[in-house]
Amino acid sequence: MALARGDTGSGGAEMGRGGAALRLALEGNIAVGKSTFLRLLGRAFPAWQRAAEPVARWREVVAGAAEGGNLLQRLYRDPARWAFTFQTFSCLGRLQAQLERPEGPVRVSERSVYSDRYVFAKSLFEGGQLDALEWAIYQEWHTFLVGQLGAHTAPHAFLYLRASPQRCLERLRCRARPEERDVTLRYLQQLHAQHERWLLERSAEVHFAEVRHAPVLVLDVEGDFEHDAATQDTLMAQVGTAHADLQPSATGDAAHPRRAAQLIASIPSCRWRIS
Repeated sequence: MALARGDTGSGGAEMGRGGAALRLALEGNIAVGKSTFLRLLGRAFPAWQRAAEPVARWREVVAGAAEGGNLLQRLYRDPARWAFTFQTFSCLGRLQAQLERPEGPVRVSERSVYSDRYVFAKSLFEGGQLDALEWAIYQEWHTFLVGQLGAHTAPHAFLYLRASPQRCLERLRCRARPEERDVTLRYLQQLHAQHERWLLERSAEVHFAEVRHAPVLVLDVEGDFEHDAATQDTLMAQVGTAHADLQPSATGDAAHPRRAAQLIASIPSCRWRIS
């Protein structure tokens, strides 16, 4: 199967302590197809570093001398009890991963500390699984930590995999993770709405200047892109074109999300959305 090829070189100086030459965050609903999309990126752009979500770590949290606990399962079984714990642990893991030294000219991370807050934690608060005190504490430590480290780890752009909640539910049932059997269509609809407000409508209040104006590439994955070679080629070509649009100029104009957005706005054929 032919896939669009990207830049496989190793050029590009590091930006900050934890940043590759270009940092991208892959966002989208539960079961939208992020793991599949990461595999396709690995075939199309083999020099790019891909950081998947640490699902195995969530399933077996080391608890000293005690047996490991399945935090993901506990979250879905009793979200009111475990939502704060899970969101704290998952965000910590993302920060740790994003501070690691990059291994390629581009790093694509599955989700980010920003979706942790503006999609998942916010949905849990609005749904009553995080109470007002927990939400206030979460926001305070999140604002402090991300504010201190965000300049070194913030994505230069977001890739938003977009599909209907109904399609995501179908894919969730097909992959059949035991922990996810209680996930409802209503919950997926809530997460979809949060993604739309944050990444598509740009109406969510974003507290971090480094990503407030970051461009977003919206990728339609409603169809069966896992098995359709033509759709795969189209998606990878879109990513390749957008990646080329984001490359820094000789003066480094695309090194900051806001400057990148200004640069992209001047490119008529660009598929990025900017605010």
